[in-house]
Amino acid sequence: MGKGIFEVLFEFYPIFLRGLLGTLEYAFIAVFFGTIIGALIAIVHLSKNKVVAGIATVYVNVLRGTPLLVQMYISYFFIPMAIPALNSIDKVYYVLLALILNSSAYVAEIIRGGINSVDKGQTEAARSLGMTASHTMTKIVLPQAVKNILPALANEYIAMIKETSLAGTFMLYELMYTRTLLANKFLVWQPLFIIAGIYLIVTLVLSWVVRKMEERLSVSER
Repeated sequence: MGKGIFEVLFEFYPIFLRGLLGTLEYAFIAVFFGTIIGALIAIVHLSKNKVVAGIATVYVNVLRGTPLLVQMYISYFFIPMAIPALNSIDKVYYVLLALILNSSAYVAEIIRGGINSVDKGQTEAARSLGMTASHTMTKIVLPQAVKNILPALANEYIAMIKETSLAGTFMLYELMYTRTLLANKFLVWQPLFIIAGIYLIVTLVLSWVVRKMEERLSVSER
């Protein structure tokens, strides 16, 4: 059996801690930049121009309909081959790019759903008062949509924390990669249980925070 789980945790906790910090960092970067790109995609998706909206639809469907690991492999291997000038860039950025684009597709649907949840009558009333489309969006629609968007974005962050486990395949120092490091010390099963426990604790705590956020937002609407 070898060393116990707690014995391994206490002996190698700096490795697990660094892995956890890497996981949280990569997930934050993915969701942060994914939100920026996703907001643009959501706006394009809502365009009255069918061609432009169609492009956004294809973007979202492709990224949501294909496995993230496949997207990582394409980004990691294909982009440097297709554009040799980018070979000097650290490969970590290609993995992060895949995470960001994948997150942006989900965030785009979150934002689009949040915007569509606002009563269209309010938009029509604002336009009838002479407000421009952009003014209506920023002053009327978005402030109300944010209440629906924020909890969903927080859930996307929680989901991305688990998705970043795939990044360890490409030697990014995140939580799952710690298993590879400790395999050199002939520790096989212990790190897996420790990693699973850390993921469970982090996601449960963050899920509790999201529930409290939703409760507070629902109270503020009354």
